[in-house]
Amino acid sequence: MKIEKAQIEDMPDILKLQKLAYQSEAKLYSDFTISPLTQTLEEIKDEFNNKIFLKAVVNEKIIGSVRASFIKEGTCYIERLIVHPDFQNQGIGTKLMNEIEDTFKDAEKYELFTGHKSKRNLYLYQKLGYKMFKTEEINNNLKFIYLIKSNKI
Repeated sequence: MKIEKAQIEDMPDILKLQKLAYQSEAKLYSDFTISPLTQTLEEIKDEFNNKIFLKAVVNEKIIGSVRASFIKEGTCYIERLIVHPDFQNQGIGTKLMNEIEDTFKDAEKYELFTGHKSKRNLYLYQKLGYKMFKTEEINNNLKFIYLIKSNKI
């Protein structure tokens, strides 16, 4: 497996993988209208212009991805860590997270969020040193948990 910077040409494959990977989240919350499932190719291409996308590749096939950007000076915002269901629990998510943090090594801190029922995500992020710093109730069925990690330079 190799991790490298994604190109604009990779967006259709990353979007397809995103829609597959987020099925389990949609089931967890009984909501198949979540933005990772409704995002269009045009929207992800627009995102590509403002963020760095990484991809994990096995046999020329994209099996994972993550994206990030600076949201304010010193803060890197990490989004949509995805791994193909057939490749989960093999350390790929950890490698993608380590690589995106390294890509933004000048950041003072990293932020991300996940849903409160997403126990596997929370476990991974906490294992990587992220700490909860706020929750936001989206609706009766969903709370976002925001996590932060300081980058001790």
